[in-house]
Amino acid sequence: MNDASSPGRRGFLRRSIAIVPAATALTATGFVAGHHVAARADPPPTPSPGVPYKPVYFHADEWAFIEAAVARLIPSDDTGPGAIEAGVPEFIDRQMEGAFGQAATWYMQGPFVPSSPLFGYQGKMLPREVYRAGIAATDAWCKAQRGGKRFVELDVAQQDEVLKGLDGGTIQFDGVGAKDFFTFLLQNTKEGYFSDPIHGGNKNAVAWKMIGFPGARADFLDWVDKPGVHYPLPPVSINGPQG
Repeated sequence: MNDASSPGRRGFLRRSIAIVPAATALTATGFVAGHHVAARADPPPTPSPGVPYKPVYFHADEWAFIEAAVARLIPSDDTGPGAIEAGVPEFIDRQMEGAFGQAATWYMQGPFVPSSPLFGYQGKMLPREVYRAGIAATDAWCKAQRGGKRFVELDVAQQDEVLKGLDGGTIQFDGVGAKDFFTFLLQNTKEGYFSDPIHGGNKNAVAWKMIGFPGARADFLDWVDKPGVHYPLPPVSINGPQG
């Protein structure tokens, strides 16, 4: 939850690239490996240019939560656009209907026992179920602890406090792991910010432009013998140039 004025925002985002696996940054297939246990679900179709995205999985209250939360995890500032401008909410919603949200390539059989975070997610709920239950539990906690207000109704300082509580373990829920929920939310926010635009996030390659990443160009032979020369071409998505 970087403050919008924090000078360390660029460093945070650069470090995030190392956290998000390279394959994930281009294919957005998730970040926990496993065995194939379910049929792969096709993600919702990409909306036509100029048509506002309508969430497929999240209902209105959940969608408002996602937008508010990712806006605090990667806020916009003088360095560059934030998660909202990059289309991260759309990326996350589309992931819920795809293989990641349904854990289509994960081993999801028991036993389900408490384990070290080093082993990755070990719960029985699908990621999409963790999101739904986690959002509901967070809003219920906010209503009980913050004067009847839902997360989206809190000011940004209070929202940051709640997100830090989910991450740090000071907020706990029955029925869904608060830490599991936050881990998915943060990881998917990073993935959506840096993914190929074909997956719904990183609109117009805004994150790639900010960090100087050229994208999925076929080759760089014209530039390998020009050390120190600024690379002038715009990023290229799997779908083509991004302007």
